[in-house]
Amino acid sequence: MESLWDPAADSALRNEVIGFSNFTLLAILCLFVLILIVRLITMRIAPTVLRTIIRSEAITSKTVRNSDKALGTAAGVGVALVILNIMIEDMERVGSPVLMPPLAASFLPGLLQFIIAIAVVVWAFRLINIVQDIVMLFDKDETLDGTEKTLISAMQSTLRFFIIFVGAVFIADSMGFDLTSLIAGLGISGLALALAAKDSISNFFGAITVLLDRPFKVGDWIVVGGAEGEVIEINLRTTLIRTSADTIITMPNANLVNSPVENWGKRRWRRWQTQLHLDINADGDAVNSFCERVLQGIRDNPKTLKKEASFCQVSMISATSLDVDVNLYWDVSGGVEEREERAKLIIQIKNIAEDLGIDFYDGRIRQQR
Repeated sequence: MESLWDPAADSALRNEVIGFSNFTLLAILCLFVLILIVRLITMRIAPTVLRTIIRSEAITSKTVRNSDKALGTAAGVGVALVILNIMIEDMERVGSPVLMPPLAASFLPGLLQFIIAIAVVVWAFRLINIVQDIVMLFDKDETLDGTEKTLISAMQSTLRFFIIFVGAVFIADSMGFDLTSLIAGLGISGLALALAAKDSISNFFGAITVLLDRPFKVGDWIVVGGAEGEVIEINLRTTLIRTSADTIITMPNANLVNSPVENWGKRRWRRWQTQLHLDINADGDAVNSFCERVLQGIRDNPKTLKKEASFCQVSMISATSLDVDVNLYWDVSGGVEEREERAKLIIQIKNIAEDLGIDFYDGRIRQQR
């Protein structure tokens, strides 16, 4: 009995064209249409299915919605590859309508596997962006601190390396390379590769050292060698530092391990020292009262630490001025808050001086007298 899969011997589907039977050409055309259909279905259904599993809209968007084409292509070509392999196996059956040249029988599965590997690698690369969303999902305060940013940066770099490595293996396999011989060849040439890539290996272990020892984290302001700036990203090979001029310094991780790192982000307090120049004609008792009131203002300030180590006292006298040294320790979260508190204190010092009738020394005024 004639069927679509097993047409009659005299059927036109068994006629041969350039080594292919008409049945095979029709089947390949149907496979192409099937790829498009499965791709569209996957693009439509996958976001809905994933949304029922994962409640995070950000993760759903990045895993499927923003990479639905790559995911759909991998699914469609995967289904086509399974059917194509069934067709090729059926060629060995006597009376099979499937007929294609041996070159095509070996080339087509490899081509489909190559497309799948590329699509999966593209999709996987886009998945890297969900690392931050996953960390945010388990973060109670929903605010990423420096440690979490460092963890995200390290995980993303590791995933990129892993995806490239695994993707290269699958692509090589789809292109017909003998993986056993390839791995054996890598073992033989491993020493040469290690010598050639010793800097990259040093940088990789430098990144591991940075992540384990944590001399700094993303967001810290560091000084290393001749570079100074904020750490914005820690990768497997390099660390990116943004300077005060808004430029980016790419620092090899090996340099970070072999050089002293000064981390301003680990300061427990911020020391501020300044010198006030009072007019030489100021009354001595008024100057004493000035120093006492300024010091009391420093100690009463909720944004200062080490109250006993803070001071405001006369340190030097000259023919034109009395010099008063001020020393205090700020308990602030960053440079912006420090500048704000410093401005408030300076205004407070000015008001105290005016209240006591004390003028500040100005060399320009002195020269005019």
